[in-house]
Amino acid sequence: MVSACDVPSGALLARYLIRPGCYVDCFETTVTRQVSLAQFIAAFYTTRLFRLEWLVLALNLRRRIADAEVAALAQGAESFAAWRVKDRRRNEILLSDQTGRTRSFLAVQDAEDGNTRLLFGSAVVPAKATGTDLGTLFRLLLPVHRVYSSALLAAARRNIG
Repeated sequence: MVSACDVPSGALLARYLIRPGCYVDCFETTVTRQVSLAQFIAAFYTTRLFRLEWLVLALNLRRRIADAEVAALAQGAESFAAWRVKDRRRNEILLSDQTGRTRSFLAVQDAEDGNTRLLFGSAVVPAKATGTDLGTLFRLLLPVHRVYSSALLAAARRNIG
């Protein structure tokens, strides 16, 4: 249901493909109906799996994260919890975390058959101090990141119905 894919040419996430030292991934799935970006954002960030991440974020941010924040992001707000909108288009959004090191990408692509392709990707930017090295910890956690990313997209697909 979810598979790794190439970052679409011209997508907001594609700019990190040409930056030295960046890690970039993208995953896709399809739902059998039309889905807007706002619906995808709401479905993605309110999955049970992502709500586990909310707990960690709430401890780190020292505040509760509310569903209303997700709804606001879906409707055009410039931030959500620990992320800020870096760029947004009608069918895609690119967020940056507080550290500026990671990016999250969500996109919807309509198909002629009435289906919608859902995309979720990430980019990790090396710290300026290390140049192009993402670090040992990141390399060790990369398999976990890929499994988690795939699971998040699958959960969002289920959340959409």
